[in-house]
Amino acid sequence: MLTKRRAASDTGAGRRGMAATLANAGQARGIDRRGFLKNSGLAAGGLAALGALSPTMVRKAKADAIARDGEVVQRKNICTHCSVGCTVIGEIQNGVWVQQEPGWESPISQGTHCAKGASVRELVKGERRVKYPLKLVDGEWQRVSWEQAIDEVGDQLLDIRQKDGPDSVFWLGSAKFSNEAAYLLRKTAAFWGTNNVDHQARICHSTTVAGVANTWGYGAMTNSYNDIQNSKCLVIIGGNPCEAHPVSLQHMLRAKERNRAPWIVIDPRFTRTAAHATQYVRLRPGTDIPVVWGILWHVFQNGWEDKEYINQRVYGMDEVRAEVAKWTPEEVERVSGVKGEELYQVAKQMAENRPATLIWCMGATQKTVGTANVRCFSILQLALGNIGVPGGGANIYRGHCNVQGATDMGLDVSSLPAYYGLAEGAWKHWARVWDMPYDWVINRFGLEGMPFEEKKKLAELKGIPTTRWFDGVLAEGDEIEQPNPITGMVVMGHGGNTVTRMPDMIKGMEKLKLLVVIDPHPTTFAAIRQRRNGTYILPACTQFETEGSRVCSNRSIQWGEKFVEPIFESKNDYEILYLLSRKLGFADQLFKHIHVEGTQPVVEDILREINRGSLSIGWTAITPERLKLHMRHQEDFDKITMQATKGPLKGEYYGLPWPAWGNPELRHPGSPVLYDTSKHVMEGGGTFRARFGVEHNGETLLAEGSFSKGSEIEDGYPEFTMAVLRKLGWDQELTPDERRVIELIGGNDVDSVSWATDLSLGIQRIALKHGCLPYGNAKARAVAWNLPDPVPIHREPIYTPRPELAQAYPALENRRDFRLPHLNRGVQVAALEKNIREQFPFVYTSGRLVEYEGGGEETRSNRWLAELQQEMFAEINVGDAQRLGIEDGGWVWIYGPENNSRARMKALVTERVGPGVVFLPFHFSGYWEGESLRNAYPPGTDPIVLGAPANAVTTYGYDPVTFMQETKVTLCRVEKA
Repeated sequence: MLTKRRAASDTGAGRRGMAATLANAGQARGIDRRGFLKNSGLAAGGLAALGALSPTMVRKAKADAIARDGEVVQRKNICTHCSVGCTVIGEIQNGVWVQQEPGWESPISQGTHCAKGASVRELVKGERRVKYPLKLVDGEWQRVSWEQAIDEVGDQLLDIRQKDGPDSVFWLGSAKFSNEAAYLLRKTAAFWGTNNVDHQARICHSTTVAGVANTWGYGAMTNSYNDIQNSKCLVIIGGNPCEAHPVSLQHMLRAKERNRAPWIVIDPRFTRTAAHATQYVRLRPGTDIPVVWGILWHVFQNGWEDKEYINQRVYGMDEVRAEVAKWTPEEVERVSGVKGEELYQVAKQMAENRPATLIWCMGATQKTVGTANVRCFSILQLALGNIGVPGGGANIYRGHCNVQGATDMGLDVSSLPAYYGLAEGAWKHWARVWDMPYDWVINRFGLEGMPFEEKKKLAELKGIPTTRWFDGVLAEGDEIEQPNPITGMVVMGHGGNTVTRMPDMIKGMEKLKLLVVIDPHPTTFAAIRQRRNGTYILPACTQFETEGSRVCSNRSIQWGEKFVEPIFESKNDYEILYLLSRKLGFADQLFKHIHVEGTQPVVEDILREINRGSLSIGWTAITPERLKLHMRHQEDFDKITMQATKGPLKGEYYGLPWPAWGNPELRHPGSPVLYDTSKHVMEGGGTFRARFGVEHNGETLLAEGSFSKGSEIEDGYPEFTMAVLRKLGWDQELTPDERRVIELIGGNDVDSVSWATDLSLGIQRIALKHGCLPYGNAKARAVAWNLPDPVPIHREPIYTPRPELAQAYPALENRRDFRLPHLNRGVQVAALEKNIREQFPFVYTSGRLVEYEGGGEETRSNRWLAELQQEMFAEINVGDAQRLGIEDGGWVWIYGPENNSRARMKALVTERVGPGVVFLPFHFSGYWEGESLRNAYPPGTDPIVLGAPANAVTTYGYDPVTFMQETKVTLCRVEKA
């Protein structure tokens, strides 16, 4: 809980032994602050101001003294927590990381850290790390060698493959991977023969990717944290960057101060971010679309929309007008609780202070209408002309340090790397990149003896996502569209407490034949008492013990240097995947063009293979050599534009924010603002992507009278193919080598070879030469006819607190996708019939804390952070607490409407949440139904702080486009414990 910190003279910050002492502390009642400090030897206030420490104070807080002999070497890496991308400078002496500093010259973080970033050195000290491979035998953890672990795991995987088929193994990756590791795991799954491979983006921003990609072309943040300093108005909905992305706040505060920019926060909870706002709007959870349409209603009523921009660059805005017209101020207030005058002020501020930036995070995306929410936000920005301009944009804050990059690398059930999808053409493209026969790749799928066409169907069928992997285990008969249910699971860098419906998740874990957890820390997956056998933990090292690149939210790619060798018996992700693939029999194919030194794949070779294949998102020019130069010359980049103003990289944008087109020799500078027509394409300019054809319902989908600076085609145009080059007469500019490659790819249909499949890069080169975007110049789509709701419409949450609204705004009808049934409307109707609202009167929502990240096992094992936040809690409104007799700091039970679920935690009585709303942070685990699971962890690896998982009481509900889970609005009951 958030408790007051009293000053004291003895900080004791560097004392050892705290974790060991705390391992036995705080059973049923948890660890209170006084007991924590007494047991640990810490005096009150010792780390209270960690987030505000100056760099010199960070130095003094180290536990290791610098030896007198031995050269001190400085190396740069990236913080392994949120997606801001802060530079960490490690001072290494005699192979030991002895000191840490923030990256003073980083254009992004500019010498700052938050509490998590300031304490990352603790990750490599390893007090709570998994030290060697472990095997669960009759409920007891036994130490085994790496050789034995790989042998036994491999044998069991091969047995599952032979009996049940490759789809019966689920491969769960990580948003904390490097790009290279994410790519390698996706490639491993493909060579194993399954699309059942996923990572954290499914549960944080899959709806963002689907929403914005289906609006204007790419599923990514359009501008940058730094560019927000050019904004004249800041609107945040469904985000709390003050806690979730603290270092990003410096850019936002500068915009507010320098530009006198209004700062508007729309959130059900008065957050720390809302405390900075000039206007705070409290809405009922789950009513984002009515509120945004309510804003747009005032825009249209007052003629504040950018009419020229819409006419030239937007398709289908009239259909949006028709839907928005239904959302009068009266109806918006009835549904959302927000008064019309409040939204009039928001609309007026955005209209009078352009460009305005719109920022969102998981408060918007983790909904059954997550994709619709994202599309709604995007349409608002299009109406105001705020996309493709500096200071504007859809600024989407990703959760983990490489959610963006892992998604780019296709660590996803619905796509191969670089968003190529799963169609035949995508598989043929990547088979060419991998230098493997297409038929060999497809034959890896399905059961032995299955016809090739059946295997091809499985290869082109979306997999089961991480939000529902346990449904893939528990499914019976024709409930599941694959040969057999999931019986084995390999988890790399992912926490088990991050999915909803945890009681069902535990049933799935019980039924698995094999569970392999690969992680620096034991996760919730490793601490479930219901499993007695068949679980292995393999110790992976952190990103500071290896090297590779990662992508922060603004699409900048940064290279991280290895600080120290992996500690204990941990290994890096690349080596672990090599050892597994060697045991499984396809290492020679997997690493055909990736050099392996002993058992260590060369990381740079992996990135070069990514460069070779990722034409569609402009990764071809983002080489290891260029990225290392950017890290070396951070001081040359402007702190707002992020463009190098001097030195060898002059003109380039920091981290080469993709797309960076063509061969590296072209020195494309990267694209700081997507879809910005004011710049030449070779200066980072762009247009909306033409990925949905050239017309729909008789209307053009191409831009009209709008084009990027210097374009020789001064109007809209389709994506470039060989046929388009021929029509323009530009095919004569291809070199003989480029033409030869195109003819090899196209065969009898050379005209179909496109800019995204031409491995010679000739089509891209010629388009760029003529000032054109290889992907075309189209209109953004306000109407996305391929989605369940082409124009976003409000749908009440599955477990709505307003049953009377579920008839007018029902959940989407039952359907099938991702190999499983999707039962939103069926569950909603059943809840209404059972009158669930009467039994569970509170609206449940969840969110993030500044001290912890993700599932929390890593950060709750960090003694610096554990001191700051010692207990799981539920925020309860003052009036509700008084009515229920609940005291601040008292114990409460939170009950969920499914599976008789319940969780025990402390109450934080506060006005931050409105009446009838309960807020839970989602970083905790280690308690189940009030019982401590501390002894279930392998000895010495249990996190310092344990708590009840928020997802113990969450419920059914999934976005129809991505199967994103509903975590931000369901129902619950609160009782005094």
